[in-house]
Amino acid sequence: MGWFSSLRSRPVAELLAGFTDWHCHILPGVDDGFRTMEDSLEVLSRYEQAGVKEVWLTPHIMEDIPNTTEGLRARFAQLKEAYQGPVELHLAAENMLDSLFQERLEAGDLLPYDKGRLLVETSYYSAPLRFRELLREIRRAGWEPVLAHPERYRYMSHEDYQSLRKEEVVFQLNVPSLLGFYGSSARSRAEWLLENGMYTLCGTDLHQLSGFEKLMAGRISAKVHERVRLLL
Repeated sequence: MGWFSSLRSRPVAELLAGFTDWHCHILPGVDDGFRTMEDSLEVLSRYEQAGVKEVWLTPHIMEDIPNTTEGLRARFAQLKEAYQGPVELHLAAENMLDSLFQERLEAGDLLPYDKGRLLVETSYYSAPLRFRELLREIRRAGWEPVLAHPERYRYMSHEDYQSLRKEEVVFQLNVPSLLGFYGSSARSRAEWLLENGMYTLCGTDLHQLSGFEKLMAGRISAKVHERVRLLL
């Protein structure tokens, strides 16, 4: 990036002061994210330095990674005991909309955000069977569905996004999408969703320490930077 271009861009690091990370995989040893307690503590130290205020740990729950509520709470307790810093830690989960989720939903065995919000995801390539009906069932059960990183779902059109928002599905932005971490399609979708005011929450979807380093080194346009700031 040249000198003139850098004047029209802003560092992502500026967004992290007072930031709440609504989606990450920092809870160690439970999914495809951080593997060791030491690495989790290291990235939380980096969060402190960046000025992050709160972190929602959202490990996967899906058929391939069938974490239990009890097991995740136990691991979370271990992390909270080991971490003595100022960043506020909370536990939720990222729920794949699959058959295991339907079982957990029927049993009321879920790990939501506060305020009754529930983080869910789908395959990047195709919608799950009964997708819209599942979202309605979540609402009937008293939860507000939060769709993780909608910009990454290749099967969705602009009309799909607009329809979901009309149905009061909350959208969560992966900030790395704006840096092209998941390709140009996800980046352009994220910018369109941001421009049209469709996001409510932001997250890093962080899986490893190197991802945080890349995020801190990233720059986005001043216009996009300002739109993200409005979400914080």
